[in-house]
Amino acid sequence: MTEPLEKRLEKAMAELQAAQEAVARTERELRQASFTVLSSDRAVRATVGPQGELSGIEFLENKYRAMSPQELAASVLEAANAARLKMNRHVMKAMAPFTEPSSGIPELKGFEVDWERIFGPEVLRDDDEDMPRDTGVTPAWRDALGEDGED
Repeated sequence: MTEPLEKRLEKAMAELQAAQEAVARTERELRQASFTVLSSDRAVRATVGPQGELSGIEFLENKYRAMSPQELAASVLEAANAARLKMNRHVMKAMAPFTEPSSGIPELKGFEVDWERIFGPEVLRDDDEDMPRDTGVTPAWRDALGEDGED
């Protein structure tokens, strides 16, 4: 036997209100989020804010003094991009519950988000697909500079 329309509407309104409250909580949490990442050469630490904006750069242990401008730029970009990727993945995880269909009300299907279109394809790779720090593999940014990463 199906539920009366009024009862279904009441449930839908309650779920909508709960979803709105959850979205508001998630937005508050995301506005406070930041991620900090160390470059693979351990020369630069970059921090990004809630919208992926660069909010801090630290040059560690005076390593920058022995680096060429290209090496330093590559380290900054590497750390900033990795921190931004972490933030993007954090946003995806935080918003995931809102993309799923309602368990109690089949008419509420959730919504589809094209994360790849918003953040780029790297955001969909598993975290463990990221290159580990000490693999002996030359990072792509060093290849682009024509360097092997040796000091």
